[in-house]
Amino acid sequence: MTRMIFSGYGGQGILVLGEIVATIAMKKGKHVTWMPSYGPEMRGGTCNCAVIISDKIIGSPIVLSEVDILVAMNQPSVTKFLPLMSKGGLVMANSSLTEKIDDSNVDVIELDATNIAGKVGSLRVANMVMLAGFLKKTELFELNDIIEVLEERFGGSRSKDLIPLNVKAIEAGLK
Repeated sequence: MTRMIFSGYGGQGILVLGEIVATIAMKKGKHVTWMPSYGPEMRGGTCNCAVIISDKIIGSPIVLSEVDILVAMNQPSVTKFLPLMSKGGLVMANSSLTEKIDDSNVDVIELDATNIAGKVGSLRVANMVMLAGFLKKTELFELNDIIEVLEERFGGSRSKDLIPLNVKAIEAGLK
């Protein structure tokens, strides 16, 4: 069982990020939960989602401790969720918006996601840069899995024109 929290400001694509990971795991035959949590603000407030992936049935979608992977897009997310990490867990932090994490109990990957996304063409794809880092570090799935889910999720909508930009951001994050 892998317990994950994806967290950041509303508008950073946090819930979509967690949904993509959960969808890929579900397509691979895993048991999955995805539980969003957000404040009343439409953008700028805090939001997060808990994702659990398991080979066995999951008893509860709530992640209150023993977090295996934290993807933190901002400093409030690090502050709130770092104390919940399991020893040896993975913290992926958007170093564009977080302070350096000095915690010997966890493995820390700092990825300059917001600045990389800006160079790709839009700050709004920083979540995809983080997804690339997640993919590279965890090896839970492959790039083609992400592209397939992006096309299924956004292919029929007015957002379908954003798929190439998202893929470009993922490729930049992998570098």
